[in-house]
Amino acid sequence: MVIKPKIRGFICTNAHPTGCEAHVNEQIAYVKSQPQATQKPKNVLVIGASTGYGLASRITAAFGNDAKTLGVFFEKEPTEKRTGSAGWYNTAAFQKAAEAEGLYAKNINGDAFSHEIKAKAIAAIKEDLGQVDLVVYSLASPRRTDPDSGEVYASALKPIGDGFSTKSLNTSKRVIETVDVEPASDDEIAGTIKVMGGEDWELWMSALSDAGVLSENCKTVAYTYIGKKLTWPLYGKATIGRAKEDLDRAAIEIRKTTDAINGEAFVTSLNAVVTQASSAIPIMPLYISSLFKVMKADGTYEGPIQQIQGLFRDNLYNSVRNLDEQNRIMQNHKELEDNVQDRVTDIWNAVDTDNIDEFTDYVGYHNEFLRLFGFEVDGVDYDADVSPIANINNML
Repeated sequence: MVIKPKIRGFICTNAHPTGCEAHVNEQIAYVKSQPQATQKPKNVLVIGASTGYGLASRITAAFGNDAKTLGVFFEKEPTEKRTGSAGWYNTAAFQKAAEAEGLYAKNINGDAFSHEIKAKAIAAIKEDLGQVDLVVYSLASPRRTDPDSGEVYASALKPIGDGFSTKSLNTSKRVIETVDVEPASDDEIAGTIKVMGGEDWELWMSALSDAGVLSENCKTVAYTYIGKKLTWPLYGKATIGRAKEDLDRAAIEIRKTTDAINGEAFVTSLNAVVTQASSAIPIMPLYISSLFKVMKADGTYEGPIQQIQGLFRDNLYNSVRNLDEQNRIMQNHKELEDNVQDRVTDIWNAVDTDNIDEFTDYVGYHNEFLRLFGFEVDGVDYDADVSPIANINNML
């Protein structure tokens, strides 16, 4: 079939297998071209390994550090009539490239919040790796089923206390508009902490520790985003802010859990990047489009693969780390510089529907959105007839 993007609002409902493979190969090539840390992980578990920062972590671990990787994800398999999810195609491409270079890589597709998937990962580690020395936690989900009670919790991206009005870039209509965001209820706050907080990260690390599959000096990292003034209404005193506080709490508890093996646990703040989730957040499309304009002009913007490559080399496996007062690794320090934020704020205040392309890099934003699903990738013939079927080898 000939596969063209199908976009509804802020959602792309299909993906291109050849484009996803080309995008993964671009990231592999970037990692190979970069200097690596002297210390390196050997056996790596990536929870949320199929897209974004999780995929970048798996690529960096494997192709930059020659690590064996076990990837956990929850993706939709393709059929003859329907494409699979982008994460499915990304993993198929990663697996193909890993096998071509003789790198160990196995995969688990299922609900990472469940006890079943945790047990399956532990069994695979015991059988093939013995122990892991790095655990990357990079799950992004709008809801979570509690593995004990069976209750389903949903996240809500809302302020706490008072609502607010803000500028927003409506990507489906390509207009700047004002949106009103209502404050969260107590149930919505609790649900967001359950889904996006540190409880499941903590459960993973406890299960791995109890099973004896964490090595001496094991590291674990969970990814988050910490913005400044413009994004603070939704990332500060807000439901996501509470979830971030819970991530910090979990990191402290994990350090206690792994103290006997000299373990390390870090929350890492990374750049604001284009994701399907960020496209649904009122502030983020306009903020990221403005950020692209400023940081690309400075030559300092980094996408997921650049951020993670730098994280491994400059922080996670470096004797000197860029930590804030909460012991978080601040990989997105360039984004948060006052000079950058001031210029982004100037754009924010001046932009309207008529000057979007002049003041922001919305074209770049939209291109990055399509690339998430394998579209607009250089060198791919999007008029070619391709099969939607792509197999993932070594699926457990």
